[in-house]
Amino acid sequence: MADKKKNEKELSYAELVAKRDDLKKKYMDLRFQMVIGHVDNPMQKRTMRREIARLNTLIHQQDLAKFRNAAREAISAK
Repeated sequence: MADKKKNEKELSYAELVAKRDDLKKKYMDLRFQMVIGHVDNPMQKRTMRREIARLNTLIHQQDLAKFRNAAREAISAK
């Protein structure tokens, strides 16, 4: 699990967004399968939801870092 987190932190912004979007699609498919009743591991829904939240956090952190760098450059340019 720790290796997975380290690898995700090293991904670029575009890679994080693409991975999140892919997981969201898989999550929606899993939800549909749960309604139908063809799911082998119901705990998979929770782990996918948490993984999406983890990716959202990493994306948000990168957004904030870009915003802070832009703000520093704007202040130093004055």
